[in-house]
Amino acid sequence: MNRGPIADSIRLVIFDLDGTLIDSKYDIAASVNLTLGDLKLPTLPPEQIFTFVGDGVKRLLRLSVGEGNEARYEEALRIFRGHYLAHCLDTTQLYPGLDRLFDGRDTRTKAMATNKSLEYTLRIIEGLKVKDRFAAIEGPLDQSDLKPDPGMLWRILECLSVQPEAAMLVGDSTNDVRAAQAAGVSACAVGYGYGNRDKVSALKPDYYCEKPGDLLSLLFG
Repeated sequence: MNRGPIADSIRLVIFDLDGTLIDSKYDIAASVNLTLGDLKLPTLPPEQIFTFVGDGVKRLLRLSVGEGNEARYEEALRIFRGHYLAHCLDTTQLYPGLDRLFDGRDTRTKAMATNKSLEYTLRIIEGLKVKDRFAAIEGPLDQSDLKPDPGMLWRILECLSVQPEAAMLVGDSTNDVRAAQAAGVSACAVGYGYGNRDKVSALKPDYYCEKPGDLLSLLFG
C-alpha cells in the first residue's frame, strides 16, 4: 500500500462520512440507547453499538433491538429519527486537523458518498459548516444502494464528469474499499475510524492513512 503523496492525476476526492471525516460514534450510541429506553429494551454498551455503525441506520437498529423483533424494529426506526436529529451534533466533530481539507488550500474537487441517510448527513455537515465544500453528496437510494455497491460513486463520477482513474475514495471500512474497487477508483483506507483494520488491509487499498494527519500529508504532500 502506498502512503502518498497521491498521484497528480487524482482531481476528485470522494469522502465517506462517519469514521472518516467525523467522529460521530458517541452521538449515534446515545441516540440508540435513548431509543432502546423508550422501547423499554435494555440499553447497550456504547462500544457494542460502535461495531454496528457503517451499514446504514436500518442495519444499526436491527442489530440494536435484535433481528428477531420486527415490530420493535419498525418503531425503533421512527423513534431513533427524532433522537438522532436532536442529538447528532452534541459531540460530533471533524477529526482533529481535517478542517484543513476545507480551508481552500486543497484545490481538488471534493464529494461525499455515505451509507448514512441524507437527512442526517445534511444536518451534520450543515452544522459543521462544510456542506458547501462538496460538489456532490450521495447517500443510499435504498438498502441495495449501500456501499460496497458502487452506485453512489458512479453517480458522483457522472454528475461531475470525472473518469474513474481521476478519482479516489477515502473511507474507513471494507465497504468503502470494495466500493472503490468496484467503481474503478483509487481506494484510500484510514485506520482511525470504525472499520476493522485487518479486514481493510486484506483488501489492499491503494493508500493507507493511520491517523488524520497522515491523510493531510497524503493530500497536501
